[in-house]
Amino acid sequence: MKNKLLIAFLFLCSYAFAQQCPIIPLPNHCEAVAGSFIINSSTPVIFEKPELQKEANYLQQEVLKTTGLTLSIQSGSKLPAIFLNITRLSEKNSSAYNLEIRPTGVRISGSTEQGVFYGLTSLMQLVRQSEIKNSGVVIPCWNIKDAPRFQWRGLMLDESRHFFGTKTVKNIIDWMAYYKFNKFHWHLTDMPGWRIEIKAYPLLTLVGGVGNYTDHLASARYYTQEEIREIVAYAKERFIDVIPEIDMPGHATAANKAYPAYSGGGSAKFPEFTFNPGKDSTYLFLSAILKETDALFPSQMIHLGGDEVHFGNEKWNQNEQVKQLMQKNNLADLVAVERYFTKRMADSLFVLNNKVLLWDEAADSDLPRDKTIIFWWRHDRPQQLKKALDNGFPVVMCPRLPFYFDYVQDSTQRYGGRWDGKFNPIDKLYNFSTSTLPIGTNQYNQIMGIQANLWTESMQSKSKLEYMLFPRITALAEDAWTNEDQKDLTGFKERVKGQLKLYKKDDVYYYNPFNPSQTPEPFIGSEL
Repeated sequence: MKNKLLIAFLFLCSYAFAQQCPIIPLPNHCEAVAGSFIINSSTPVIFEKPELQKEANYLQQEVLKTTGLTLSIQSGSKLPAIFLNITRLSEKNSSAYNLEIRPTGVRISGSTEQGVFYGLTSLMQLVRQSEIKNSGVVIPCWNIKDAPRFQWRGLMLDESRHFFGTKTVKNIIDWMAYYKFNKFHWHLTDMPGWRIEIKAYPLLTLVGGVGNYTDHLASARYYTQEEIREIVAYAKERFIDVIPEIDMPGHATAANKAYPAYSGGGSAKFPEFTFNPGKDSTYLFLSAILKETDALFPSQMIHLGGDEVHFGNEKWNQNEQVKQLMQKNNLADLVAVERYFTKRMADSLFVLNNKVLLWDEAADSDLPRDKTIIFWWRHDRPQQLKKALDNGFPVVMCPRLPFYFDYVQDSTQRYGGRWDGKFNPIDKLYNFSTSTLPIGTNQYNQIMGIQANLWTESMQSKSKLEYMLFPRITALAEDAWTNEDQKDLTGFKERVKGQLKLYKKDDVYYYNPFNPSQTPEPFIGSEL
């Protein structure tokens, strides 16, 4: 009897091991069930509420694209089938979903359409990693109950320094959806180039769009308003909000090249770096830009930057208009001038019913807490995180270590950033924990979530962009979605190996953390 029990126990252990959930980010409850379900061209997708038509069509398209199988969309209760339904799973989390896979059918339930979509993406991950036999995909049975840890699961792409275009951005959005991200922070203006069409000021792109980080004479590259609407709509179908960044009052060089009348000057290293805070016409100019920007982005959030202004505001000291502003408004120093500027521009957004997003230099501002989000990026200044939380601001965490994806991944890489010799390998990214940060017990509800920032100084080609993003995006996804007590580095690495096979199949030029020499680091400007 004891031997039989031991054999049964060992069988169950080996079955459970063989059935480790391959999904990234790891669901917060994932139980293997005996048996498998076969998806073939006879498998219908049945949605029980009309608002799920879009999700049914999305699943149909993704299965066709990745397997060649054509699923029908039907009504009724025919078995075997894939059923989609909205039902209340969680009062607190609108993104919760259940995924039940049995030999007789698949049922995906969500608290909302978004929850159902996340169930679909989990199903698609199983489909893509399962065997195709006899014109069907055989997927193992699972019982999954899941919901995200954070409400903000973001990725920022800088296209001022190097421009990549609609096709590449859509591809990134596809992978973001695959890993259940929901915020795409789009850095469209900075020193090297202005990348968003503003019809009221056409020279912003015709002149300000000329050049990039490695070639200041490169032809003007930018997104037309039609292209932006196309990308925003594409992201919306995948439940991703697109948040533009219009950098001010610093990092304004490209705009000042186009419209020098609004320049506040700069420094020897950063010429024409700032807008002029002492001229009323500057505020009218920038408010008009924000109005057009708001009309393009329904997220009702605009990031105003606000970082590193001290790099190039020294000419404010000699600017008579700035001096008059300081005297009139009793502003003690240039930091006070900066805050005055930011408040005026934030007010322009509030009138448009937008929230204002700012880097952590604004942690001690007096902006309204319910309309402002602070992004903590300076890992070496945890006091800025503490200050933002103590002052009541919601915070998105994106510290340089480990969330800057322009930083190299191992000691042998030549092109990319480091911080005092430190870099951002996937292990360090995965092991990020809020427990080591100055967050009070009652302040965790102010942490909206996390994002990685993909600055592109060293990324002139699509291959280099992909090399720095994949597979680190998988660790970021799990940091943002999976509860800390569910995370396991060893199991995660096994799941990443499955993702590398997908990257190879999809012609993604990824970094292999298990065998770095397999995919050499692209040179600056190479088009591998």
